[in-house]
Amino acid sequence: MEYLFSSFTLKGLKFKNRIVMPSLASFLIEEDGRITDRTVEHYRRRAAGGPSMITMEACAVSPEGIVSPHQARIHDDSLIDGLRRIADAIKEEGAIAAIQIHHGGRQTSYKVIGRRPLAPSPLPCPTIRGEVEPLSISQIKRLVKSFGDAAERAVSAGYQLIEIHGAHGYLINQFLSRFSNIRDDEYGGDIEGRSRFAVEIIKEVRKRVGKDFPLSFKISAQEFVPNGLTVEESIEILKILIKEGIDIVSVSAGNDATPEWICQPMFMKPACLTDSAKKIKDSLGIPVMAVGRINDPFIADSIIKEGKSDLVCIGRGLLADPEMPKKAKEGRFEDIRTCIACNTCMESIFRRGRVECLVNPTLGREKEMAIRPAKKPKKIMVVGGGPGGLNVSWVAAKRGHKVLLFEKGSYLGGQLLLGSITFYKKGLMKLVEFLINQVKKTGVEYHLNYEVTINTVKEIGPDAVVLATGSIPIRPQIKGLDDKMVSDIRDILNGDIPAKKRTIIVGGGATGCELALHLSDYGSEVILVEKMANIGAQIESITRKMILRKLKENNVTILTESHVSRANSEGVFIIDRDGVERFYPVERIVFAVGNRSYNELYNEIKALKIPVFQIGDCLEPRSAKTAIYEAAIIGRTI
Repeated sequence: MEYLFSSFTLKGLKFKNRIVMPSLASFLIEEDGRITDRTVEHYRRRAAGGPSMITMEACAVSPEGIVSPHQARIHDDSLIDGLRRIADAIKEEGAIAAIQIHHGGRQTSYKVIGRRPLAPSPLPCPTIRGEVEPLSISQIKRLVKSFGDAAERAVSAGYQLIEIHGAHGYLINQFLSRFSNIRDDEYGGDIEGRSRFAVEIIKEVRKRVGKDFPLSFKISAQEFVPNGLTVEESIEILKILIKEGIDIVSVSAGNDATPEWICQPMFMKPACLTDSAKKIKDSLGIPVMAVGRINDPFIADSIIKEGKSDLVCIGRGLLADPEMPKKAKEGRFEDIRTCIACNTCMESIFRRGRVECLVNPTLGREKEMAIRPAKKPKKIMVVGGGPGGLNVSWVAAKRGHKVLLFEKGSYLGGQLLLGSITFYKKGLMKLVEFLINQVKKTGVEYHLNYEVTINTVKEIGPDAVVLATGSIPIRPQIKGLDDKMVSDIRDILNGDIPAKKRTIIVGGGATGCELALHLSDYGSEVILVEKMANIGAQIESITRKMILRKLKENNVTILTESHVSRANSEGVFIIDRDGVERFYPVERIVFAVGNRSYNELYNEIKALKIPVFQIGDCLEPRSAKTAIYEAAIIGRTI
């Protein structure tokens, strides 16, 4: 880690290493903009983990600029004290306190702000839609002043660097890009006109904070849409902005129409935007920060070594494990809880209004979910070595309990291992490895190829039993079906290259979609049949967008509002949405219609008057995130 942990200086600001936590929405903010103890603790934990700088999440410079009721704000002096609490916490833990100032522009809604969103042009946000209000010259001048006022408040609150958010389809980005700016006055047209709003903001901010205060500008160097920004055009824009006082550039990508480039899912390769950062660094001679799925300290070290950027932004990686920098510096790589780019964090913000993490159930709950020693050590028996069983085992053992873990299969990891077979979910293996390492390190006594019966429980005599026995696939009864044609999901996801066969997959949920993609990637002709009107409804939205695109590219036939009615030795009959039955010759049928809980021991153990807990699928078939969260709770309270 020689390069990653080297120092860096920017305008007198000393960075102890090259790791930066970028502005990343937590939405752990009250609806009136108040900062709570929970918000402060979230940032304190990340700062204590060892990065050189923490950037407070995007703070709206005016009320109509917020994108969520739970967004941070900096539009009024009454907010300064709360923001100061976060800055103080960050600095107390030895990190630089930075803050990002922001306006959502058209990328919000009437529901959130109670009025039409402001925009450079009468073009609505392509994802939120809805009528917008094009900004007048006087409104633009007012907003420029709002950014200056926000900068003064940031300095007053004790922040040491200010970043102006000019990326991701928000207001400044909307002005910069021909994709969203079709104005014909001095704020539109050529690069100089489209850059004018940003120039005026930078001038105003610089005037307020002085010439020696460090300023960053975040840009979407590429937008991946027609008329969107390219790296070459972004370089020309930055040439203009740097003259006005920008000291460092954070090089991101994407806008409201291409969110997969803002928060890259598993499909994207790690460090997928660093080439853009290097082009900008080499062309302009200005320090740059690289972003884009940098979740591994070795990758981060190589980025600095190869001169692709001066600083690396690790956002989701520090949500997954706030101590990643410290662990990497100490060489404890096996203890790092690696971000798997599942985008649960982003999805939870939009669906639940707060940030959550699949691999780190303590995110946003740091204080209440601290691991504390057990008042009275117990003998705990855990049945099932999947994600829930592994997580509850090491947490309970770390608290001082004697934990015995039993797995009837020949390996630990459960369905996470099956899930890690497809090419884009290989990152799940990192989670499996982390959980197994913690089980070993905390002294859990684990047994493989061991099927637990009620007699086993009687012999061991535990003080409590945790059932994490998971679930088993449901197989519908179809008249005339030849069993030789049926393949179990586990037979396909066994690590071998699947045989190329004409295949029907029954069930278009997450598993069905992933199987269809996996088989079609290896040359199988695939038909995906789903009773509902849409496939992949429960998949995280950005990942779903990419899966649907790849299924189309692979020529997978998708039959929604359809079901298999009967079969014979040569194929199946499917009734489509119009009620028409058609025959499809196939060589293989796979059922992905869900699972049923496997919890046969529960009532027998309960009859023994032994406390028994169920977690994960054995309680009700759900997600790995739920299993890990439930395990984290039980492991801390048992």
